[in-house]
Amino acid sequence: MAEQEASGLQVLLRTLQSSSDKASILTILQVLGDLLSVGTDRRIHYMISKGGSEALLQTLVDTARTASPDYDILLPLFRLLAKVGLRDKKFGQKALELEALDVTLILTRKNLSHSHNLLHCLWVLRVFASSVTTGAMLGINGAMELLFKVITPYTRKHTQTIRAATEVLAALLKSKSNSRRAVNRGYVTSLLRLHQDWHSHDTFNTFVMIRRGLLLCLQHIATFRSGREAFLAAQGMETLFSITQNCLDNKGMEPVISVMLQILRQCYPESPLPLVTASSAYAFSVPGSIAAEPPPALSEEDFEDEGDEEVEKDSDSEDVKEEYDDLETDVEKLSSKPGLDRPEEELMQYESMCLELSYSFEELESKSGDESNSEDSQYTNHHHIPIAASPKQHCLKKDQTSWGQEKEDTVQTSLLSTVKMGRSTVHLSSKKRPVMNIYHDMQSKGLGINSLGNDIPDIQTSPKEDAWDIEAISCPRMSAFFSNSTSPREAGEAIDKLLHIHPKHIPFHDPCLYMAKARRTRSVVDFKMVAFPDIWGHCPPPSAQSMLERKCGVQRIKILEDVQRFTQPSDVINKVIFSLDKPWPLQDTASSCLKFFSKFESGNLRKAIQVREFEYDLLINADVNSCQHQQWFYFKVSGMRADIPYRFNIINCEKPNSQFNYGMQPTLYSLKEALLGRPSWIRTGNEICYYKNHYRQRAAATGGASGKCYYTLTFVVTFPHDEDVCYLAYHYPYTYTALMTHLDLLGKSVNPRQVYFRQEVLCHTLGGNPCPLVTITAMPESSSTDHLEQFRHRPYQVITARVHPGESNASWVMKGTLEFLVSSDPVARLLRENFIFKIIPMLNPDGVINGNHRCSLRGEDLNRQWLSPQAHLQPTIYHAKGLLHYLCSIGRRPVVFCDFHGHSQKKNVFLYGCSVKETLWQAGCTVSASTLLEDVNYRTLPKILDKLAPAFTMSSCSFLVEKSRASTARVVVWREMGVSRSYTMESSYCGCNQGPYQGLQFGTSELEEMGAMFCLGLLILELKSISCSHQLLNQAATLLNAEDALDYHLQRRSSSSSNTSELDDEPACMEEIDYSTDSSMDQEGNFAELDRQIQECALNMDEEEEEEGAGRRTESIP
Repeated sequence: MAEQEASGLQVLLRTLQSSSDKASILTILQVLGDLLSVGTDRRIHYMISKGGSEALLQTLVDTARTASPDYDILLPLFRLLAKVGLRDKKFGQKALELEALDVTLILTRKNLSHSHNLLHCLWVLRVFASSVTTGAMLGINGAMELLFKVITPYTRKHTQTIRAATEVLAALLKSKSNSRRAVNRGYVTSLLRLHQDWHSHDTFNTFVMIRRGLLLCLQHIATFRSGREAFLAAQGMETLFSITQNCLDNKGMEPVISVMLQILRQCYPESPLPLVTASSAYAFSVPGSIAAEPPPALSEEDFEDEGDEEVEKDSDSEDVKEEYDDLETDVEKLSSKPGLDRPEEELMQYESMCLELSYSFEELESKSGDESNSEDSQYTNHHHIPIAASPKQHCLKKDQTSWGQEKEDTVQTSLLSTVKMGRSTVHLSSKKRPVMNIYHDMQSKGLGINSLGNDIPDIQTSPKEDAWDIEAISCPRMSAFFSNSTSPREAGEAIDKLLHIHPKHIPFHDPCLYMAKARRTRSVVDFKMVAFPDIWGHCPPPSAQSMLERKCGVQRIKILEDVQRFTQPSDVINKVIFSLDKPWPLQDTASSCLKFFSKFESGNLRKAIQVREFEYDLLINADVNSCQHQQWFYFKVSGMRADIPYRFNIINCEKPNSQFNYGMQPTLYSLKEALLGRPSWIRTGNEICYYKNHYRQRAAATGGASGKCYYTLTFVVTFPHDEDVCYLAYHYPYTYTALMTHLDLLGKSVNPRQVYFRQEVLCHTLGGNPCPLVTITAMPESSSTDHLEQFRHRPYQVITARVHPGESNASWVMKGTLEFLVSSDPVARLLRENFIFKIIPMLNPDGVINGNHRCSLRGEDLNRQWLSPQAHLQPTIYHAKGLLHYLCSIGRRPVVFCDFHGHSQKKNVFLYGCSVKETLWQAGCTVSASTLLEDVNYRTLPKILDKLAPAFTMSSCSFLVEKSRASTARVVVWREMGVSRSYTMESSYCGCNQGPYQGLQFGTSELEEMGAMFCLGLLILELKSISCSHQLLNQAATLLNAEDALDYHLQRRSSSSSNTSELDDEPACMEEIDYSTDSSMDQEGNFAELDRQIQECALNMDEEEEEEGAGRRTESIP
């Protein structure tokens, strides 16, 4: 049957080409039209495969070259050609070979006064012009000059034809040669005038699509440098800016507004960042290496516009990048286990880090929990140590300091109880909470009660406030707490007074101990100050915050405000008020502008420029010894006025998209709010958007390649108090000093007779900071041989975090893990009794301390150094890998290895794992099950977490092994150590779009809860394994009251969790403006519209035609 259909179609096409009978030709065209007007595009593609395009084009040429071209044939033929040509990628080349281009151009010239015929000619030219090659040929043959005869100033006649002509011209101008020709002939000015004329007369927006067509012509010309220069010279920026401002709120103008904004952004002159150098303001000389020469200062000459050098590319021959071309498809590389990367005898140095395997019970008892620095212990306030704390008790009451009382409370809120309720106990009413400034919400309920329910003085009217130096309190010197000199101690004494007046007991946080630890933290530039939030501490707010609902049009408004700087430069203040590159003070104390500061641990702000009275451009510092990785920010701002919206623009971000476009907000900490009993980092800001700006990195900094683009994160903050001191950060900060303080307090919180908690130094970093290694397990029940044997044969679990300094969410997840593992929760007790946990909570202390986002002090990503780390260059990675090799060498391969990370472009929490079969299958490689065996249990833990943790989703998990990830911890531990359950756990900076937390941003509570849930997942993983001991099964059954109780709750959870399909990254924002030089983003939409016009015309053949004196031409075409 199919053969008969094929032969029938071929007969029709052959007859069409050979017949000279008008009736036969019209009948065939009618049949073909009917066939292609229904069904899907498959019919058209089938016809194309049988030579349909060639047959139609040949018929066009033969008919047009007759002595008297018959338009009864030509018009339906044009409609068919346009319809088929849209789907034939080689249509332009076929038209060239059959000389159909010249024929169509001649017919177009002959019909300038016959609107209906001309419209059909233009439709076919539109399809020809979609190929850059044929478009360029049409330009050479005078097509653009011809079209300008059709595109007239405003008129109500022949508007359909004029619209078609603008669309053809816009398609032609995608060609570089045509755009250059248009610039040379002054068409830019002509197009601007035509657009102004149509805009001014079209008061009812009847002909918006004609105006859009004219703008598309300008947009395509502006793709090239000469076109942008001509546009600027013709005052195009001022013209379009004025028009856009007047019609921004008119929804009927949407097709025009979007293109105008594209043009304004394209033509905004590119410029270097306002920095002395692209490299970091901080430099670190790595021992044993030669410091790199600093790059030269930025200048305009460093910028090369690559626009005119682009190779013209047809859609016909466009190379499509394979979606999975990064997947590792070499089975040998996926399956082989490389040898040691160091001499085997070197592994013995790690024996001292596994003392739990060799010490006697007496030695263990004397050593455990006694590793904290005695020099710092004198500063410890033991009221801040919740003994055997529950991970869910974030704010303790004053009388909850006894171990027994704490234990009782812990049992009441155990993690297992939380799971059995079907969702987290945290923030039960969060989803009903409207989006608002949480500080203002608190203020509206009264300032006299703190979160503990205690009366406190109003800081706004406190008589003691005048006696304090708010600036000194907000960022005190470390020496203020320890120096004997008078002036530095004032800040320390003020802090002490505040601690007495406003006591705030935050679990596992002690301001005095923190300051003592901060003195020992070594930074590149020797920070002298400590940020107030880090000293005072953070207590999560009582409810989670919803994701910010994005206002429609906010990005456009911000972009127009940026363009206004160019069109009205006199309105811009452009005053530098803070800079790490200037050693002298820049801020005028008498000035009304904001004051900025960032020279403290984890701080990152390089420069602040006042643009307008309440608007500031901010630049983030690059990672130390690097010219890139600008994402993390953390800085102090003061001198504000309450209830004034301040706009902040961080103008040198690097990632092309961000969760800031999808509901995420930055975080804010207010000093005055903290003293009012609310020491919390909260999400803040509105009018948030993230978009590409006009700044470019100099070409020299990228090795001569085209300079990279930068992006702006803009947000508006309304501060809660006058003359407050606030801190703004990308995410909830968690410093190295906070970790070291936390570990000391954790060690003091445990009952040493029950919990083995050992903190030691894995190694020292390049910056001279100790990298902590923590071991947690249960003490043996007794010193009997059986109990010691069980103690020493517990399997290992290895967890690491914070290899990327800017991923502070990973530290909050780790905090939840650590606190849960030492708690008296029954699940934690079972975990300790059955496993030994080796934890490296911060793999990149130097990066965290110095405010880096991605790198170490050498300017390299440490999570790309696991293949061949060197002790003197990547010490933390070298020794972490060495410790893992040692465990494997003594037969103690970890059950699970997991590296905690943060993710900036996806929501929820999810795992990345490793699978040979899934990788090969996804890459399209044939996999023989008989020759390739793989344990599929790598999927078990993520499946458990998917059912267990409210924030976790299985749908975002991936188990593919990419070539670009070959040197990451996850892949190296999987390949070299043979740990099948080797994972990276990614936590979103933003929040959840599924499950109980859907629509909420993550707070520190949710992140810490995820850390605890991960631990529970490890227990359930063991219960599901065939190697699980009967003793553990019995203990778990007793704990759960019934063997299937937890499974029941997990099954119930799974029905509502993770049933949403998750894309790898967020889709493009609704308002996302494409500034790339590829201007074909709406080609499919244009073709759909052309299809519609052709169909409408075919159904309305009796459409009224304008009276034209000339009538149909009968001249023959040579």
